[in-house]
Amino acid sequence: MSHTHLLYHIVFATKDRMPIIKPEWQHELHGYLGGIVKNFEGVPIEINGIEDHIHLLVRLQAKYSISDFLQELKADSSKWVKRNHFTKFSWQVRYAAFTVSESQFGKVRKYIQRQQEHHRRKNFTDEYIELLKAHRIEFDERYLWN
Repeated sequence: MSHTHLLYHIVFATKDRMPIIKPEWQHELHGYLGGIVKNFEGVPIEINGIEDHIHLLVRLQAKYSISDFLQELKADSSKWVKRNHFTKFSWQVRYAAFTVSESQFGKVRKYIQRQQEHHRRKNFTDEYIELLKAHRIEFDERYLWN
């Protein structure tokens, strides 16, 4: 028997980082995303964001690749938003996914819980670049959003 404990902090934005996730249905979107995580036999621990992006802290099964999971999560949730709230909605193609050690679990969870407060001081672009740098992920700013 194999034993895994795979925690991920996942971040992605709306297409062109448009501020289209409205407070009136944001909580409903978070619940829908959590349902998709559960359909993948995962555990949605924390889901939050603001009008142009979303953060998730999830525990996933090792049998699913992160790219396959995110492709399904974004496609299914995009269809749901289009059907229920905003017909021209879509997510950006790119995403960031970071593994989280158990020792950092509480810190990452609080960070996600405090998104509204955090973004009074920092925009998403700066936050995203800061996260990439903190995780030592190489990137070229010219291609970050394509």
